Amino acid sequence: MPTSRENGEAPVEAQVIQVPHYWEEAKIELMKRDRIMKKLIPQFGDLHLVGHSDPFTTLARSLVGQQITPKAADAAWKKLLLACPKCTPSQVLKAGAEQLSACGLSKRKTEYILDLADHFKAKRVHASQWDQMDDEAVIAELVQIRGIGRWTAEMFLIFNLLRPNVLPLDDPGLIQGISVNYFSGEPVSRSDAREVSANWEPWRTVATWYLWRSLDPAAAPAAPDAAPGAPAGTVK
Repeated sequence: MPTSRENGEAPVEAQVIQVPHYWEEAKIELMKRDRIMKKLIPQFGDLHLVGHSDPFTTLARSLVGQQITPKAADAAWKKLLLACPKCTPSQVLKAGAEQLSACGLSKRKTEYILDLADHFKAKRVHASQWDQMDDEAVIAELVQIRGIGRWTAEMFLIFNLLRPNVLPLDDPGLIQGISVNYFSGEPVSRSDAREVSANWEPWRTVATWYLWRSLDPAAAPAAPDAAPGAPAGTVK
């Protein structure tokens, strides 16, 4: 009998926080290789990336956060959870467009979330297999869902699947972090970012996280909607 996770329907209550198994090794390697990381990483002590295990909830929260302020996104998300307490694909589909719109979601976002739920319910995405799929294969599936572009897919790889080597070049926080820490605030191109990041492999996720922290030391995100530096118009 398939589990709720295999059906893409892990309820909110069943979600667990995960800590990347590679984090300490990555810190040691990055500090050995990179003079900036050697100075930056110790500033944040035992802080680390934490992830969320439920893919549907993570992606739904991402869609809710698009094009609005964090405060507005939080308010809409809380209303959605009142309408759909377990936040499963079936529950969202049952709620329907009218009830989702009443949560403060735009017509387009309502359509996006219903499309997401339909993809999970109909198993047009292979959420139970994503752990075994490579990064680009997961991205290819995710971007087929309305409202999900590459940046959102990369945030999902980082915060849900805890992939160690993601370099989100469309993330302004990453670009700003490289600019401030490596180029004395001068403008940074994607080529510059790739060149700097070559020294981080296979731990580009970890280096990215520390660059985010360097811009916003108080934040320690646990999910994509909390990623600092995210462009307005996607999850923050």
